[in-house]
Amino acid sequence: MAPKEILVGIIGVGLVGSELVSQILSIPAARNPFKIVFLSSSRKALYDTVTSPDAWKAALDASSDPADLKAVAGYLQTLVAQGSGSTQRQAVIVDNTSSDDVARLYPEWLKAGVSVVTPNKKAFSGDKAVWDAILAASAAPGAGRWLNESTVGAGLPVINTLKEMLGSGDRVKKIEGVFSGTMSYIFNEWSAATPSVNPPKFSEVVRVAREKGYTEPHPADDLNGADVARKLTILARTVSAFSIADGKGSLPELQSYEDVDTQGLIPTPLEGIKTGDEFVERLPKYDGDFERVRVQAEKEGQVLRFVGVVDVEEGVVKAGLAQYPVTHPFATSLGGSDNIIMFHTERYSPRPLIVQGSGAGAAVTAMGVLGDLLKLA
Repeated sequence: MAPKEILVGIIGVGLVGSELVSQILSIPAARNPFKIVFLSSSRKALYDTVTSPDAWKAALDASSDPADLKAVAGYLQTLVAQGSGSTQRQAVIVDNTSSDDVARLYPEWLKAGVSVVTPNKKAFSGDKAVWDAILAASAAPGAGRWLNESTVGAGLPVINTLKEMLGSGDRVKKIEGVFSGTMSYIFNEWSAATPSVNPPKFSEVVRVAREKGYTEPHPADDLNGADVARKLTILARTVSAFSIADGKGSLPELQSYEDVDTQGLIPTPLEGIKTGDEFVERLPKYDGDFERVRVQAEKEGQVLRFVGVVDVEEGVVKAGLAQYPVTHPFATSLGGSDNIIMFHTERYSPRPLIVQGSGAGAAVTAMGVLGDLLKLA
């Protein structure tokens, strides 16, 4: 088989992007098919081959080239065409941003024959027209591929596992899980499987989670459940797009993640609070409301978890608070900010397939991105 050279353009060089550069450059040269030839921040671009994990940041800062993302695909294709000999060249763009504007460029890049790898959830959970355009563009002759493992569970094997199930003819009945590392931490601390003599207040756990960096600067951005809704949309659309099995039930056609039945945890009077500081300051007033729910669950031998569900047989996609027995994996298997996902399928029944582990962080997210890149090699 002819050797491959994969030309990589990386957009977004923050925590995940910087870690990805380091991981790619750490692969031994003798078996590293990747050549980083483009880097872009929100303002500047570097059109050069990156070989040193220490020098690229200074080179990008010193660059006078603007970040013209519409020109990236053409630049990469020009480099592909310049290849010679028996080496097979292909191009891929890695989008490490959370930008809607960048996500909307995916169909254009795919049509140009450039693959897309990304942890950006926006293209796959937002406007359905963008999702449809991605599917259409990638189905055209000569189109690039798109891979998005890190959009759900960071580096956990969730998307690829689901696609392999669907592609091999397994029928998905239900997917359920704790998809938010933030929510995982909060409920592991606040509603533990082993009751505490002096359990912490809900607001206290949220405050500590914020101090540790587990939440967004404004905790309401986590407590509203939108991040979980986005991940459920990605899973639901994947099930609908890649299933080859005829089965019972069907999922709603989500126009965006906003169509997911999401029961957030923001007290009504705190909706619209402008700053995270004010939100955390006022949240203790509602500890009593949260405590009543926790105590009632504890009396029934249950824990509370913020879960997401894609129920194919019932045709339901929802996110919200749910109770589970203290012996359930959602109660016993989680620690810190872990994610846990259960796949209930025709083949994995009555015992589901469980994927569990760290679902957030730059290192594991970049690892998931690199894993997708390796699928192109």
